[in-house]
Amino acid sequence: MENASTKSALKASRRSPPKEASRRSPPPKESTLAPPKSPPRSPPKENTKPQEFKLHTQERAVKRAMFNYAVTTKFYIMELQKKQEERLQKLIEEEEVRLLRKDMVPRAQLMPYFDKPFFPQRSSRSVLRESCLHMMSSKCWSCSVGNEIYNLHHCGHQALKPIK
Repeated sequence: MENASTKSALKASRRSPPKEASRRSPPPKESTLAPPKSPPRSPPKENTKPQEFKLHTQERAVKRAMFNYAVTTKFYIMELQKKQEERLQKLIEEEEVRLLRKDMVPRAQLMPYFDKPFFPQRSSRSVLRESCLHMMSSKCWSCSVGNEIYNLHHCGHQALKPIK
């Protein structure tokens, strides 16, 4: 129990201010009427001026205008070159057409007879006999046409005759 009483005595001593400290500084009489004093302020500093900062928007706008001008001039020059090339190509083509017309000799063709329709005529060239190559591709060499046996010698020399 003594421990508990000593602990409570210590707590009470911590809560209450020491008697000697209260004797040294008497409480002010006007403290109940006036607001409590704030701690003393540090000496006032000099008025600071904000640093001026420079935005790069004007410089960027100038650079962008120069870039836009360069791009437009490049497109304009490319368009002029394209027109010049087209004009030159057109002149070359016109010159070629003029030379072709100058060199060209017109050849007139006969008008067809509409009262006499065209009938194809037989050619006067000799007609080839059917070659016996189909005989060569057959499996059996003893195939006969009209009960006659063809040999390659008889068929081969007719197929090689020129047309007259």
